[in-house]
Amino acid sequence: MKGWRPPAPFLLLLPAVLVLAAVVIIPLILSLYSSFTPFRLTQPASLFTLIGFRNYVRILTDIEFWTAFGRTVLLLTVALNVEMLLGLGLAMLVEKATRGQRLLRTIMMFPMMFSPILVGFQFKFMFNDNIGLVNNALQSLGLTDQAIPWLIDGSLAFFAILVAEVWSSTSVFAILILAGLLAMPKEPIEAARVDGCTPWQTFRYVTWPFIMPFAYIAMTIRSLDVARAYDIVKIMTDGGPAKRTELLWTLISRTAYADARMGLANAMAYVAILLSILFTVYFFRKLSAARTQIAAEW
Repeated sequence: MKGWRPPAPFLLLLPAVLVLAAVVIIPLILSLYSSFTPFRLTQPASLFTLIGFRNYVRILTDIEFWTAFGRTVLLLTVALNVEMLLGLGLAMLVEKATRGQRLLRTIMMFPMMFSPILVGFQFKFMFNDNIGLVNNALQSLGLTDQAIPWLIDGSLAFFAILVAEVWSSTSVFAILILAGLLAMPKEPIEAARVDGCTPWQTFRYVTWPFIMPFAYIAMTIRSLDVARAYDIVKIMTDGGPAKRTELLWTLISRTAYADARMGLANAMAYVAILLSILFTVYFFRKLSAARTQIAAEW
């Protein structure tokens, strides 16, 4: 060992490994450990008291947690479907454009450039019941004679959050689906037209199977984003009114910092991560099936 020198690749990777361990691995281990304790921020000594799986058992019977989970799944389901339909429409329109396609692609990416916090403030102002753009527009058009409490009524607040999510992330679907449309060979479409297929049949049996993997890639990315949605909800409603827009990560944040129950919050976070992984696995299986179908048909 006297003349041993570490290999060069090891020395080059060591700083990155140390940084990764400091900012990712060690906090993950500590948070996992604390999920088995009754750790409270106001009682630091409780970090050293092990209670086993008591926090996880409590989560399984916690109505508030599963209500927030169901609301998150509802937001995920509606947002993904609306974003996919709008993104598909935008991608097909841009793909058909004969001029200015690069400019249109750039404009289409604008919503992705805004941070979620900025989007939250923007739509919070737009849906404000007194000075908001939405209410002023509706009243100016004569569609309503009184202010609509968008962020005060629970159902309307959820709708406002959904609109903000869809606006900020539809471009993810549009860009990926557009990439699939531009990569698609034209010969199958021309053959379908020669065979007398209608535009709908051409899209349903030729175009859609080819771009389906691109749509599933977008769904996988967005499912992880929506499953950990926090910024927009925190800014627009903070989980209110009366917790009617409480999602998983706003509940976890409130449990950890407002209620100071960090151990229980970490247990909730790990259950939420597990549920997110299940959604990701589902979409990856769909993606693999779509790729297999393309390989067989093309």
